[in-house]
Amino acid sequence: MTEVILHIYDLTNFGSEKTNNTIMQINKIFKDGMGIGGIFHSAIQQGSGVFSCPPGQNPMYTYRDRIVFGTTEFSIFKVNEILRELSREWPGHTYDLLSRNSATFVMNSAKG
Repeated sequence: MTEVILHIYDLTNFGSEKTNNTIMQINKIFKDGMGIGGIFHSAIQQGSGVFSCPPGQNPMYTYRDRIVFGTTEFSIFKVNEILRELSREWPGHTYDLLSRNSATFVMNSAKG
């Protein structure tokens, strides 16, 4: 069995430090203070739109937290096979801020 972990990042890939700091403050108020959400990037990554990096080390965002989903009986080979298939279904040019983003990718991946 392999543990399944969701990695969460503050969405801080803007060229403006002021914008990045504002997003981190919004997340602090809404997620940390009120517990209702924020502006985040979530990770399962690999190709165009989908890419791989070490857990918690996406260079485009500020690492925030991790959530353990549980375990899977899929082998690492099967997980990589699923991710390769999903990377073809989720190319970068199909990204939509509200309806086709990293969070919706993660939720669709979990259905696997």
